[in-house]
Amino acid sequence: MKFIYLYLIIAAFIMVTASSCKKELTGVNTNPDAIPAAQYNPNLLLTTVQLMYTGSTSFGGSAWATKWGGVACFIQHTASTNPGFYYGDKYLNNIGAMGEMFQDSYTSEVQPAVELYQLTANKPQYRNLHQMARIMKAMVFEQITDLYGDIPYFQAGLGYYARIYQPVYDKQQVIYTDMLKEVSQAVDSLDEKADKPTGDVLYLSAADQIGEWKKFGNSLLVRMAMRLTKVDPTTAQAYVTKAATNTFKSNADNAIVQHQDGNQLTQNRDALEIFGNDSTDLKLSSAFISNMKNNSDPRLPVVAWIYSQDSNGNSTGDNTPADQIGMPPGFIVGGNNPSTDITKLDSIPSTGIAGYSRLNDNILYTAAPNLILTYAETELLLADAAKRWGIAGSAATHYKNGVLAAVTQLSAYGGTAAISDADAATYYSGVAYNDAIGLDQINTQYWLCTLMDEYETWSNWRRTGYPNLTPVNYPGNITNGTIPRRLTYPPSQKITNLPNYNAEVAGLTGGDKMTTRVWWDK
Repeated sequence: MKFIYLYLIIAAFIMVTASSCKKELTGVNTNPDAIPAAQYNPNLLLTTVQLMYTGSTSFGGSAWATKWGGVACFIQHTASTNPGFYYGDKYLNNIGAMGEMFQDSYTSEVQPAVELYQLTANKPQYRNLHQMARIMKAMVFEQITDLYGDIPYFQAGLGYYARIYQPVYDKQQVIYTDMLKEVSQAVDSLDEKADKPTGDVLYLSAADQIGEWKKFGNSLLVRMAMRLTKVDPTTAQAYVTKAATNTFKSNADNAIVQHQDGNQLTQNRDALEIFGNDSTDLKLSSAFISNMKNNSDPRLPVVAWIYSQDSNGNSTGDNTPADQIGMPPGFIVGGNNPSTDITKLDSIPSTGIAGYSRLNDNILYTAAPNLILTYAETELLLADAAKRWGIAGSAATHYKNGVLAAVTQLSAYGGTAAISDADAATYYSGVAYNDAIGLDQINTQYWLCTLMDEYETWSNWRRTGYPNLTPVNYPGNITNGTIPRRLTYPPSQKITNLPNYNAEVAGLTGGDKMTTRVWWDK
């Protein structure tokens, strides 16, 4: 990857946010600094948007409180006995933590994405950069709206340009209609003969940068379109059919943000947050570990280990597959209720809490990459479309491609994370496609392959209902013992955007609750 451009992010970040450090929407919608727009290098903003999408400025915020404290536990990738940080596997009410992603994203992602879009519009010298801006802007907003539903979209980030400091909330259906249009048009408008943006972290070193962006845009289009399978299958099929002709073709096409040690802005935020916040409390869940063990998944020793330290205090651990034990969700240590005290379980490891499996440092380290969109995901989504509607090719073929790619894509983490094609093929033989249970298989594999991309995992689970996860009924939970369907808005919206927040909540069927479903999840 292009490490030099990751260093440029520091300059871009300072340029964009020098005078606005508030984690609130009002701050986002004001002039970010005093530098005239003509002095910006838009390529730096592309670098900014790509890196910020991974949560790289959200210290103590979205990468931790929302992603790992909540969503990863909702979806049973992880579990914890700490009900303070990790409210997600007990469905507890932590409105501040749930809203962190909303706050942080509008500051660190939306603002530079909108700025990039505005600075490159109608400028021939930035023809391709503008199309990339459209694609990245849609990707940023897709993640936010998937988590919260209706959000500020059309007016967001336009304080400097349109003097809009309290943007209205737009309906998710309208947002999706525009995002699909934007990405589709952007892909069609990319021009091999036009500019080759230098701030591109994803594909600058590719032999065909613009060709890779076309595949990236189409793969994103498939993901967005498949969100609509419950509510608008006609639109979903139309966009999938169009995009499927030129999506990712192998793991070589994966959209990867390669992080680098040396500065907090260029390091992997997941690793920084988990290492910096009681990391021993976060375990892999029993559902996740059991699935891998039951199917002799070769990824298990790569992604999981039982953590310990050597005599010098260095991290070490046991990654033997047979030794891995996942933590069941919905428990604490001690307390007055024996049914929620994990120490009362017969199945607890002999070493206690320390004996449960954790994320392995094969994939969790400060220079680890973020795989933000992959060939494996795309193939599994195409398999889903083929199974549901008989479009986009063979469900069996796409499923096989997706499973094999999901196993071998771990080579992006380097070192001992690589798994051979032979081992991947052996694994596939044990989970080979069975049309009678096709959707279950396809989307369970999606759940497995999106570990570390927790927001995407949760969105796809809500869309499909697979895998069939068993919810918990922890005392005091606020979902009536059901897995949450959305995140609640941050309390800061009551201060910075009260009129529009009140109007949105008043019209929100079910209210601003974790049990209220977003539009595409109806």
